[in-house]
Amino acid sequence: MREITYRQAINEALYEEMSRDNKVYLWGEDVCQGSGWGTHNSLAEEFGTERVRETAIHEDAIVGAAVGAGLGGYRIIADIMFVDFLLCAGDEFFNQAAKWRVHNGFQSNIPIVIKAAIGGYAHSGAVHSQCFEGLAMHTPGVKIALPATPADAKGLLKAAIRDNNPVLYLFHKKLLDATGEVPEGEHVVPLGAADIKREGSDVTVVATSFMVTKALQVADELHEKGISLEVIDPRTLEPFDIDTVITSVKKTKRAVIVDEDVSRCGPAAEIAMQIMERAHDCLASPIKRVAAANMPLPGGYLEQYALPQNQDISAAVETVLGLK
Repeated sequence: MREITYRQAINEALYEEMSRDNKVYLWGEDVCQGSGWGTHNSLAEEFGTERVRETAIHEDAIVGAAVGAGLGGYRIIADIMFVDFLLCAGDEFFNQAAKWRVHNGFQSNIPIVIKAAIGGYAHSGAVHSQCFEGLAMHTPGVKIALPATPADAKGLLKAAIRDNNPVLYLFHKKLLDATGEVPEGEHVVPLGAADIKREGSDVTVVATSFMVTKALQVADELHEKGISLEVIDPRTLEPFDIDTVITSVKKTKRAVIVDEDVSRCGPAAEIAMQIMERAHDCLASPIKRVAAANMPLPGGYLEQYALPQNQDISAAVETVLGLK
């Protein structure tokens, strides 16, 4: 084990997979110029500009070309900087990438990774701070990975690149400088396996991406009050490891879901409903959601009133415990 940043872990995964398979290509805007939030450092120098390719500012073309190359046997990482720009590539992602394998009777693969930054807390405004997991979850045919730690950032990206289906790999911009232990050598995290980031007995907290960091902070704070939280990180929303969640809920009898996408029709709503369908008779109190407000994200200092905060998670936990 050694400690590296989330940013370095992503870079390491890209380097290892491009070294392992010469059909792995990376392309997008400014990928040769140190963009990609610093996750592409030295890749162009190592693999050349044929495999690390600059593109026009045209997300539809970036993703569309990736679909075509994937059909041709290449494994493409298409970097679109912000997930907000996924809407610019809407037809190629939601209609072509997601549906092609089914339309062709699974006779062809679409081994592409759409890599994009998500999330707020950086005062970047309404169209550079969204998450969009809910949109992707509503689109059968794509997988969704949301790493919360450097180890998962590396392991999930390696698994995504090797997968024969389109994978939306969403890294949070507020986690890029976070540090954590990452195993030496080969490290692959399977898509569809949740991780219990902290064991507890009183309340199950299911949290995604940067919300895992916040949930763990709250778990530390509430531990001082004698409240024990079990924090589960799904790591992928599709496939989703509901079994790990249900096992925890049956133990704690209470659940709080924390996600940065909007509350209405977002991941938190879907996860809560799956718990209700599988374990409603085990619940000692109604499930609580903590998510972004149903509004365009305001800029500047107002952002804090629309995005989940630690006190919101604490309040939800105390509510399901009957303390508030």
